[in-house]
Amino acid sequence: MGFLRCWLLWVLPQVWGSSKVLESRLPLRALQISSFVNSSWMRTDCSAWLGDLQTHRWDNASDTIEFVKPWAQGKLSLHQWENLQHIFRVFRSSFTRDIQEFSKMLQFDYPAELQISAGCEVYPGNGSESFLQVAYQGEYILCFQGYSWEAAPDAPAWIKLVIKVINEDQGTIEIVQKLLKDTCPQYVRGLIEAGKSELEKQVKPKAWLSSGPSPEPGHQRLVCHVSGFYPKLVWVMWMRGEQEQLDTQKSDIMPNADETWYFRATLDVAAEEDAAGLSCRVKHSSLGGQDIVLHWDRSHTSVTNIVLGVLAFLVFLGFPLGLILWFRRRRSYQDIL
Repeated sequence: MGFLRCWLLWVLPQVWGSSKVLESRLPLRALQISSFVNSSWMRTDCSAWLGDLQTHRWDNASDTIEFVKPWAQGKLSLHQWENLQHIFRVFRSSFTRDIQEFSKMLQFDYPAELQISAGCEVYPGNGSESFLQVAYQGEYILCFQGYSWEAAPDAPAWIKLVIKVINEDQGTIEIVQKLLKDTCPQYVRGLIEAGKSELEKQVKPKAWLSSGPSPEPGHQRLVCHVSGFYPKLVWVMWMRGEQEQLDTQKSDIMPNADETWYFRATLDVAAEEDAAGLSCRVKHSSLGGQDIVLHWDRSHTSVTNIVLGVLAFLVFLGFPLGLILWFRRRRSYQDIL
């Protein structure tokens, strides 16, 4: 299939020569989402990520791959990059045609959506691991393993016909294997070297405590907020002395606008007395082994109650003021009429 050649050549460009690899493991992952509304209208959007940092994007309305990071070209020359952009334009025009051929063959229902994830991860030394996976309507259906395409364990029956067709294209298989096994790791090493200063940055987290909405009468919710940290990996736990509180509930790690991260850990306790002696411990690589430890005390509850009291007062005060203003405005309208 021609579209696979072009797509992989875009996301996994060739780079030759050695480069110093950071000790941390940073996978390069290129993501593509193609939506087909009907047989004649579709759109494709792509992005590429190195670890948690977005490095490239390609919008459906654009003819060029955009660098999200100034070092996203890695060790490629300008000429190499221009060639890859041309290849990607060819891919975009052929991709729709190839999918439409499969849709006629398999009688796809519209609307349809395809997702592709491909890339690799390099390890200290010369080790690496690559991947290429395809999903249809959000369900994983297909991957490239070793020297051929294989169906996902729970793939629909019709995927067998697709695999038969694309596995007959030995030229594409050879290109896919070379790009995934050789080219991608070399490109990632060059990309890591080019972006080393940003990839190695460390930003210390800020942490604070608050009380959340009561989960039930007679109970209290303790909340530990951690924000502004980079890189993403963080460890947060409610503790009683040195004993981890295994009932700690953890949120997803959410991005901030400045590319740092935010995290929240909560713990429900039966009564105020049960909260005594509790603390929140934060571990992060930027802290140099000096954990942040915040001890819970009654002041956090009292501060929250004060804030809630002020808000309630403002609401109470605002209600009669609003009525007065409404009556005055109504009278003024009547005077005009």
